Amino acid sequence: MYTFGKTIRLFLVDGTANGLITAELSNWTGIGVKVPRIKIKEYGSRLEFQKPGVYILIGKGDNNEDAAYIGEAEIVVDRLIQQIANKDFWNEVIFFGSKDKYLNKASIKYLENRLHELALKAGRYSINQNIPTRSELSEAEQAELEEFLAHVKVLTSTLGHKLFEALEETIESQEIKNQLFYCRNGAGAESKGSPSTEGFIVYKDSLFIIQEQASLADGIRLERQKMINEGILKNTGTFYQLTKDYIFTSSSRAASATLARSASGPLEWKTLEGIQLKSLEL
Repeated sequence: MYTFGKTIRLFLVDGTANGLITAELSNWTGIGVKVPRIKIKEYGSRLEFQKPGVYILIGKGDNNEDAAYIGEAEIVVDRLIQQIANKDFWNEVIFFGSKDKYLNKASIKYLENRLHELALKAGRYSINQNIPTRSELSEAEQAELEEFLAHVKVLTSTLGHKLFEALEETIESQEIKNQLFYCRNGAGAESKGSPSTEGFIVYKDSLFIIQEQASLADGIRLERQKMINEGILKNTGTFYQLTKDYIFTSSSRAASATLARSASGPLEWKTLEGIQLKSLEL
């Protein structure tokens, strides 16, 4: 399917990236706003804050994991003031509204439910809340709001949070999109993965060597330990097993984590036919 380029207009209201940022797409009536928690009262009288919208509170959870809360409001600023009083984990918010009167109570409830669904599917952030109720809308209304959602996904990523982007969506290269790569050794370790725009995805149930060799970089030792602490790697007695899809910043980091030693990803990751990743990247 042919995809079209997009023009995004970011406006730093006070001239810095630490204040209010608005984000707009060409030929779209919606608008995205990103603002730090501590500046909501400062900017709350602006028109964008006085309209209906969906919002995403962003911060860190109890285990220092990325965390988010998704909500809706008929007047955004009123709800955000409530959330300042009720929720401590967040330090910034991104919200989306309309520059006209397109969004109403039913549409923002639909958007809230769908964004919650997309965030859970992507699995990038901890989402600790009940499933929001989805409004009953006509097929035509849902189609319009799904287009709105597509723009929300793009702008949320542009504003620094890939909250709604599933890992498989980051596999862009058509040449390797349908290829799976394997990292194995004679001791029985076996990881399965794919290159992505963010690094390298290793898929659930991959098996990592437990015993670490001296050549393994300290940074990867720490990352493996963090994965163990968070339950992303579980000890089966023989190997560490990956409990969810996980993205490493490079193929070499992914190979080293699998083999528990220094490793070159472009050489270690191979297709079932034995073709090295290196030969497909060049």
